[in-house]
Amino acid sequence: MDVATGQAQIVALCNQKGGVGKTTSTINLGAALAEQGLRVLLVDLDPQGALSAGLGVAVNELELTVYDLLGKSAPSIDDVLLRTGVERMDLLPSNIDLSATEIQLVNEVGREQALRRALDPVRDRYDYILIDCQPSLSLLTVNALACADGVIIPMECEFFSLRGLALLNDTMEKVRDRLNPALNLFGIVVTMYDRRLLHSRQVQARVVEVFGDKVYDTMISRTVRFPDASIAGEPITSWAPSSTGADQYRALAKEVIARSGR
Repeated sequence: MDVATGQAQIVALCNQKGGVGKTTSTINLGAALAEQGLRVLLVDLDPQGALSAGLGVAVNELELTVYDLLGKSAPSIDDVLLRTGVERMDLLPSNIDLSATEIQLVNEVGREQALRRALDPVRDRYDYILIDCQPSLSLLTVNALACADGVIIPMECEFFSLRGLALLNDTMEKVRDRLNPALNLFGIVVTMYDRRLLHSRQVQARVVEVFGDKVYDTMISRTVRFPDASIAGEPITSWAPSSTGADQYRALAKEVIARSGR
């Protein structure tokens, strides 16, 4: 935990492009951090509920979700929190109800701080809170950025993915100026990497050229193990603990810890 405040470090995993391994990274980074003995809360901030489903939650049967926490008559956060199958890792789940949040918050004062208000009561219980953002720069994503200490950007190893980073950086600058001066770019993690392909190697080299040490050394390889683990409702660290993918997320977790001074 942060020695000065005794509060969790909040990390938004964000990319306005879909299909970049964002949800996979949230689940498996969270599980790898928990393996290190840290207390982790995952927040599903995507109305598709992929994070929740990827941890075996029947999203259509949920009575309470993150959506309820963002409203005026919010329940206790403990009524929404779910234990996961991973020791020391909890979940705030989501489903399609969350898609109504923008309409619900549009006339609210301080609407960009709704998620911060929801998370404040439990920040002292965790070392890390990881927020899986939806693949768009929406009010939900702005809420995540407004309460986050930093952002991790999972980036698919494709050239056109580079273009989206500029737009996301611009949004982060605006949030930093207007809502959250403490917001930092923690790092970029290259996903779906295939070292056999020249294209992958060129994209990775270009990202490092542009962003330097903001790019994590650990790269996440493309493998069928990840979708298989999601179908099983488990992180890869427990579903296939000796796999390359599991080891890569463990290495990424150690980098994240080292950079955050924990």
